[in-house]
Amino acid sequence: MARITLKVNGTQHESEVEPRVLLVHYLRDVLGLTGTHVGCDTSQCGACTVMLDGRTVKACNVLAVQADGGEVTTIEGLARDGKLHPLQEGFWEEHGLQCGFCTPGMILSAWGLLQSNPHPDEHAIRLGLEGNLCRCTGYHNIVKAVQHAAKKLAESKSETAAPARAAGSR
Repeated sequence: MARITLKVNGTQHESEVEPRVLLVHYLRDVLGLTGTHVGCDTSQCGACTVMLDGRTVKACNVLAVQADGGEVTTIEGLARDGKLHPLQEGFWEEHGLQCGFCTPGMILSAWGLLQSNPHPDEHAIRLGLEGNLCRCTGYHNIVKAVQHAAKKLAESKSETAAPARAAGSR
């Protein structure tokens, strides 16, 4: 057994794990965070995508011991104070999901994309989601959902920047 320490969705966790336990199974089976889905176990579908130390990873491809000392964000960690994250809102508003199985991984991949490219065009969004498979949609509404979120995030940044500029211009 190995002892690991992880910060998951802002909460510190310390656990004893078998060295062969995958991060996806640690999140689901040990921490009870079942929003991270197990799809293919071969890193092909992206349903298990999470953020690890600020970058997207497929949790079926990472051992829990490899994440030791790291910070993980899952789909459960995006909403704040009972309010959906703009990406979650976008998937709801733009009908970016059908069965919902791929949605957590899609949202985390999109979040990673928006961290590096806050204003992606359709082509950049499709490239950013390339490692995530959806068996139900034609991706059209998923792209619209990411565009919706990018717009909302840009608006919220400009709203928070406007008072600061106004205060500084006196």
